[in-house]
Amino acid sequence: MADVNRGNRPLSPHLTIYRPQLTSMTSIFTRITGNAVIVAALLIVWWFAALAAGPDAFATANGFITSWFGDIIMFLSMAAIWYHLLFGLRHLIWDSGRMLAVDKSETFGMAAIIVAVMLTIFTAIVI
Repeated sequence: MADVNRGNRPLSPHLTIYRPQLTSMTSIFTRITGNAVIVAALLIVWWFAALAAGPDAFATANGFITSWFGDIIMFLSMAAIWYHLLFGLRHLIWDSGRMLAVDKSETFGMAAIIVAVMLTIFTAIVI
Protein backbone atom coordinates (compact mmCIF):
# COMPACT_ATOMS: atom_id res chain seq x y z
CA MET A 1 0.00 0.00 0.00
CA ALA A 2 1.20 3.52 -0.75
CA ASP A 3 2.74 5.59 2.02
CA VAL A 4 0.39 8.50 2.66
CA ASN A 5 2.74 10.25 5.10
CA ARG A 6 5.43 11.31 2.58
CA GLY A 7 5.56 14.99 3.47
CA ASN A 8 6.51 14.47 7.14
CA ARG A 9 9.57 12.26 6.67
CA PRO A 10 13.04 13.83 7.06
CA LEU A 11 15.24 14.23 4.01
CA SER A 12 18.35 12.12 3.64
CA PRO A 13 21.56 14.00 4.57
CA HIS A 14 23.49 12.41 1.68
CA LEU A 15 24.24 15.76 0.01
CA THR A 16 25.85 17.19 3.13
CA ILE A 17 28.03 14.16 3.95
CA TYR A 18 28.91 12.89 0.48
CA ARG A 19 32.58 13.19 -0.54
CA PRO A 20 32.97 13.17 -4.34
CA GLN A 21 35.47 10.59 -5.57
CA LEU A 22 37.89 11.11 -8.44
CA THR A 23 36.15 8.47 -10.55
CA SER A 24 32.73 10.04 -10.17
CA MET A 25 33.98 13.55 -10.87
CA THR A 26 35.94 12.48 -13.96
CA SER A 27 32.90 10.60 -15.22
CA ILE A 28 30.70 13.67 -14.81
CA PHE A 29 33.34 15.85 -16.47
CA THR A 30 33.54 13.36 -19.36
CA ARG A 31 29.87 14.01 -20.04
CA ILE A 32 30.42 17.77 -19.83
CA THR A 33 33.37 17.65 -22.24
CA GLY A 34 31.31 15.56 -24.65
CA ASN A 35 28.77 18.37 -24.82
CA ALA A 36 31.54 20.96 -25.15
CA VAL A 37 32.92 19.07 -28.13
CA ILE A 38 29.48 19.25 -29.76
CA VAL A 39 29.47 23.05 -29.36
CA ALA A 40 32.95 23.27 -30.90
CA ALA A 41 31.86 21.05 -33.77
CA LEU A 42 28.90 23.33 -34.42
CA LEU A 43 31.24 26.33 -34.56
CA ILE A 44 33.43 24.54 -37.09
CA VAL A 45 30.39 23.59 -39.16
CA TRP A 46 29.32 27.26 -39.05
CA TRP A 47 32.79 28.22 -40.28
CA PHE A 48 32.58 25.78 -43.22
CA ALA A 49 28.99 26.82 -44.05
CA ALA A 50 30.10 30.45 -44.05
CA LEU A 51 32.96 29.53 -46.35
CA ALA A 52 30.44 28.07 -48.79
CA ALA A 53 28.04 31.01 -48.38
CA GLY A 54 30.42 33.69 -49.58
CA PRO A 55 33.11 36.15 -48.56
CA ASP A 56 30.96 38.30 -46.27
CA ALA A 57 29.61 35.36 -44.28
CA PHE A 58 33.08 33.83 -44.10
CA ALA A 59 34.60 37.09 -42.86
CA THR A 60 32.08 37.15 -40.02
CA ALA A 61 32.62 33.53 -39.00
CA ASN A 62 36.37 33.67 -39.41
CA GLY A 63 36.53 36.93 -37.47
CA PHE A 64 34.72 35.33 -34.56
CA ILE A 65 36.69 32.08 -34.54
CA THR A 66 40.06 33.83 -34.84
CA SER A 67 39.24 36.47 -32.21
CA TRP A 68 40.59 36.19 -28.67
CA PHE A 69 37.26 34.72 -27.54
CA GLY A 70 37.27 32.22 -30.39
CA ASP A 71 40.86 31.27 -29.57
CA ILE A 72 39.85 30.55 -25.99
CA ILE A 73 36.89 28.47 -27.16
CA MET A 74 39.05 26.49 -29.58
CA PHE A 75 41.79 25.93 -26.97
CA LEU A 76 39.27 24.70 -24.41
CA SER A 77 37.64 22.56 -27.09
CA MET A 78 40.98 20.98 -27.84
CA ALA A 79 41.42 20.24 -24.14
CA ALA A 80 37.92 18.76 -24.06
CA ILE A 81 38.69 16.52 -27.04
CA TRP A 82 41.84 15.11 -25.45
CA TYR A 83 40.15 14.66 -22.08
CA HIS A 84 37.08 13.03 -23.62
CA LEU A 85 39.24 10.71 -25.74
CA LEU A 86 41.39 9.52 -22.84
CA PHE A 87 38.48 8.95 -20.49
CA GLY A 88 36.55 7.25 -23.27
CA LEU A 89 39.47 4.83 -23.48
CA ARG A 90 39.23 4.38 -19.73
CA HIS A 91 35.58 3.39 -20.09
CA LEU A 92 36.52 0.89 -22.79
CA ILE A 93 39.10 -0.60 -20.44
CA TRP A 94 36.48 -0.78 -17.70
CA ASP A 95 34.04 -2.44 -20.09
CA SER A 96 36.60 -5.19 -20.67
CA GLY A 97 36.64 -5.85 -16.91
CA ARG A 98 40.09 -4.42 -16.26
CA MET A 99 41.24 -1.67 -13.84
CA LEU A 100 38.08 -1.80 -11.77
CA ALA A 101 39.93 -1.69 -8.45
CA VAL A 102 39.68 1.72 -6.80
CA ASP A 103 43.43 2.31 -6.53
CA LYS A 104 44.10 1.39 -10.17
CA SER A 105 41.14 3.44 -11.36
CA GLU A 106 42.22 6.53 -9.44
CA THR A 107 45.83 6.15 -10.63
CA PHE A 108 44.67 5.91 -14.24
CA GLY A 109 42.34 8.87 -13.71
CA MET A 110 45.12 11.12 -12.43
CA ALA A 111 47.45 9.94 -15.21
CA ALA A 112 44.80 10.63 -17.84
CA ILE A 113 44.23 14.15 -16.49
CA ILE A 114 47.97 14.87 -16.63
CA VAL A 115 48.30 13.39 -20.13
CA ALA A 116 45.28 15.37 -21.36
CA VAL A 117 46.85 18.61 -20.11
CA MET A 118 50.20 17.73 -21.68
CA LEU A 119 48.62 16.77 -25.01
CA THR A 120 46.58 19.97 -25.04
CA ILE A 121 49.66 22.12 -24.47
CA PHE A 122 51.65 20.12 -27.03
CA THR A 123 48.89 20.44 -29.64
CA ALA A 124 48.53 24.18 -29.00
CA ILE A 125 52.26 24.71 -29.43
CA VAL A 126 52.60 22.56 -32.55
CA ILE A 127 49.45 23.78 -34.30
